[in-house]
Amino acid sequence: MQNPKRGIGIVEGANLEIGANVAIWNYVVIGDNTKIGDGTTIGSFVDIGKNVTLGKNCNIQAHVTISNGCVLGDNVFIAPNSSLLNDKYPKSSFMTPPIIKDNAAIGGGVTILPSVTVGEKAVVGGGSVVAKDVPARTVVAGAPAKFVMTLEAYEAKRDAFIQAQSKVQK
Repeated sequence: MQNPKRGIGIVEGANLEIGANVAIWNYVVIGDNTKIGDGTTIGSFVDIGKNVTLGKNCNIQAHVTISNGCVLGDNVFIAPNSSLLNDKYPKSSFMTPPIIKDNAAIGGGVTILPSVTVGEKAVVGGGSVVAKDVPARTVVAGAPAKFVMTLEAYEAKRDAFIQAQSKVQK
């Protein structure tokens, strides 16, 4: 295990697989049998359940909960205060954790409900409650989350915003 950044108060379960160049900040709990891919960063006060898989180069920011059995692909971004839930009918013995595909971005304060798949390169707007699958390359927002725009429209708006801000700061 190579870990260039290790904070204080980390609680690690048994049988962890932690890749190279993984940064784990302060007061993180990682459950048994969890796999963390190379280059992933985990912010402070994150709770990762048992049997979780985090892909390579993920960015999990502070105060995120990732429930038992969740699977995240590579390059997934999860903003602060978001939760991935796994129990559709609490308290049951059948967990149905969400799946987050490669390059998806989850905004701050988002709740992803059990049995949901967030597609590749999908974006979930901050504060959303995701109760249904999110197709690849789409943007959803709201409670419940609904289609807002395509990924291409989102990227065009983001690029225009960045250009405008760059001009203001000059």
